[in-house]
Amino acid sequence: MEKHDEKLREYAGLLIRVGLNVAPGQTLVISSPVECAYFARLCAAEAYEAGCREVVMNWHDDALARMKYLHADEAVFDETPLWRRHFFNDHALEGAAYLAIDASDPENFRGVDSERLVRAQKASGAALKEFDRLQMSSGFPWCIASIPIPSWAVTVFPGCSEDEAMEKLWGAIFAAVRISGDGTCIARWKKHLDTLAERTEKLNALNFRSLHYTNRLGTDLTVELPEGHIWEAGNDVTPKGQTFIANIPTEEIFTSPLRTGVNGVVYSSMPLVNGGNIIDGFHFTVKDGRITEARAEKGEEFLRAAISVDEGASYFGEVSLVPYDSPISNQKILYYNTLFDENAACHIAFGEAYPCLKDGQKMSKEELKARGLNDSITHVDFMVGTGDLSIVGTTHGGQEIPVFRDGNFAI
Repeated sequence: MEKHDEKLREYAGLLIRVGLNVAPGQTLVISSPVECAYFARLCAAEAYEAGCREVVMNWHDDALARMKYLHADEAVFDETPLWRRHFFNDHALEGAAYLAIDASDPENFRGVDSERLVRAQKASGAALKEFDRLQMSSGFPWCIASIPIPSWAVTVFPGCSEDEAMEKLWGAIFAAVRISGDGTCIARWKKHLDTLAERTEKLNALNFRSLHYTNRLGTDLTVELPEGHIWEAGNDVTPKGQTFIANIPTEEIFTSPLRTGVNGVVYSSMPLVNGGNIIDGFHFTVKDGRITEARAEKGEEFLRAAISVDEGASYFGEVSLVPYDSPISNQKILYYNTLFDENAACHIAFGEAYPCLKDGQKMSKEELKARGLNDSITHVDFMVGTGDLSIVGTTHGGQEIPVFRDGNFAI
């Protein structure tokens, strides 16, 4: 990685000092694949330079994970070890910063029994409730970012050798996160966040009652928004005032739909990688917020499993606006990684809702549910944006205003 040394150092600095804004005396938890150890060390060094109290590592490995899901004892998938509960929940309750380096083989669990995946997710969701609750409500600073690994790179660039694919994916990721190696990425990010803030203010001022999505794929979906909803961008702030960016890259502006207010049909515009499997060519039929039919050309078994993790998994928790004419979309690369693909197109998520309400961070689960937000142990984004996507917003006064026209913002 010598040829990328300057860019890697700049990237690590961006994640620690802007993505997480690590404070002096704060603990940092890094979750990383073993293949990305060299970059995790760069991030740890940057964190200690920023005054971090301690860097705590959570390593994982695609190969070992696949062995487990294929061969481990059945009982393993209904349990979450006590140490794992304490590791995540306790660090979250203490306000530690959390960095996830997201890099995996998109089909690592191909051939794995989908029931095992669902059972493991249920067990983990029950055990890590405090971590999930605090993460969704910005109770601690967290950031997800990626670097290439070979199995992922050759999926994105199948006609290339492993070395060529890795080099291409490096270039694409650096461009997506605004890294050029000249030390100016933080200034670029400030300008970008200012643009997102301007769009967020416009949407909040309009205070829509509902959004209507249509495109030539067949999407015809009406999404009602809860009273008092707010639009947010990728940057956020903890209750203690610590700013952070949850996803790097981020191009989205998002809010939460009314749980029972989504109706129609919605088609995916890109493949979805979920649980180590690729799901493609899928659509949902939705009535009163609930997914009543799910069809896919590829991976339908895993799609059905994903929306059956719990009752809330078949309802929606997020609608997100991303212009078709955006830096990641314009790369014309299918990343097979939601972190990037969701920032190349408008997307919707089934499962848990972010507390996108005025004072939502301060509300309990019960209060958020009473205000019409969905509750689930899962949250899965899938892409719906296309070059011909139309979104029309309807105000509480009945006025119809184009929000998206031909895939891009019209306001």
